[in-house]
Amino acid sequence: MRIVCLAAYRRLACALVVLAVACLSTAQVHAQPTGLPSMGAASTSDLSPALERALGDLIIAQGRRDPTYLHDAEINQYLNDMGHRLARHAQGPAPFVDVFGVLDSQFNAFALPGGYIGINTGLIVQSETEAELAGVVAHEIGHVTQRHIARGMTQRRQSDYIAMASVAAALLAALAGGVDVAAGIAAFGQAAAIDQQLGYSRDAEREADRVGFHMLTKAGYDPSGLQSMFAKLMNSAQFNMGRGAGNSYFSTHPLSIDRMTDMQNRTKLLPRSEFQSSDAFYYVRARSLVLQTRERDDVARVVDRLQDEGRRSSGAPRSAAWLALSELAMQRGQFADAQRFFGYAQKGVPDSPFLQRQGAALALASGDANRALTLSRQALARWSDQISLVEIQARAMQALGQHAQAARFLAQQVQRWPTQAPVLYQLMAINYSDANEPAAARRAMADYYILTGALPAALAQLQQAREMSQDFHEQSRIDAEIVGVRERIEQERALLRKFGA
Repeated sequence: MRIVCLAAYRRLACALVVLAVACLSTAQVHAQPTGLPSMGAASTSDLSPALERALGDLIIAQGRRDPTYLHDAEINQYLNDMGHRLARHAQGPAPFVDVFGVLDSQFNAFALPGGYIGINTGLIVQSETEAELAGVVAHEIGHVTQRHIARGMTQRRQSDYIAMASVAAALLAALAGGVDVAAGIAAFGQAAAIDQQLGYSRDAEREADRVGFHMLTKAGYDPSGLQSMFAKLMNSAQFNMGRGAGNSYFSTHPLSIDRMTDMQNRTKLLPRSEFQSSDAFYYVRARSLVLQTRERDDVARVVDRLQDEGRRSSGAPRSAAWLALSELAMQRGQFADAQRFFGYAQKGVPDSPFLQRQGAALALASGDANRALTLSRQALARWSDQISLVEIQARAMQALGQHAQAARFLAQQVQRWPTQAPVLYQLMAINYSDANEPAAARRAMADYYILTGALPAALAQLQQAREMSQDFHEQSRIDAEIVGVRERIEQERALLRKFGA
């Protein structure tokens, strides 16, 4: 049994929010968007947006060390692009959203404080259309814009606070524990015991439905996606009734015929249009299937499914299936099969960054780093906004011993994505170290630790960098960074102590 899973993020979110509303009082009232249902104004016991975001930042930084947090640039960037496209159509200022993947085959999604949204790979795999996936993401963004986590968890028994205080205590221990991964994720194990605090009220669900439906239609997705997903969820719930294995999303997001009927009626009012899923959706869905396939017994089943889809479908769905088979074969060291499947994936479809990344990755895994570098550079020149291509180019440069060039290349790239890809800082640190630039390596590693919630470890790296540097200006910059990390440690400790830790 796993000690911790990323689905516990939402449990932790609820726990910390209840602790906050139990201990803090802020007068923050949000107006409701025009024409949308209202659950009433926020009460004085709600979390302020700033505190809610601080909690989310703290949770996600620790969560990035959880084994089921999906560190996959292609999937996370796709989900984030979808989230941003939807959030731009929120009524009112566009909210901050950060959508990330969770390596879990269960159908589930959840919202954390501050706009962080987790999407299980199982949900991606079970989505038949892009609109279905977008409908769930829009619904979760609806919870964010309506601040349901902060506003809907104020009525709790006093006995709950004692259990939840242990969650904050575990986070406080993680903050003091440097790079101790066990301490870093202990809070999620504590939070997993608080199952009863997960569910949103039906009023909150209906409100998120309607807010999400508005964003879904305005962003150009098929408006029937949300009701289609509802039907799928309800069928799943009925199938599992009495079997002791209910759907996890159903258990945390109560469904009803009324909600589905409401979405159907709203869809009927819109003019009929033809909507198509993007090619990226099919590539991400197939990749998610491969990445979540861990058990040996499941590999044969997945291979059969992908081969069947590759033979009977056409266009992007066919290409995505063969590309996923190429990835699976590459992971198993079967490079001839991986190359053959990759050739199938390239036939009859437009070129894409997904295909180019796999071509470079396959060349690198096969030992041809020169070809990998050539392919990745060509692809990045064409698709400069793809983090996955940056990562594969850096790895190719590293394999060729171009450590100084790789480190400087990465230093330029992280300016574009300062928080989205911690792995880029880790790669930068490795290459600076191999280029015999130890101070720069430790500063890069400090940035990596900051993004993964290991602030004491980040502080130690900066102190070592300070000792190694002989340049006055660099020492001054490092001194300022040390002060910043120390202040952040104290701020987070003070925050958690308010929660009873």
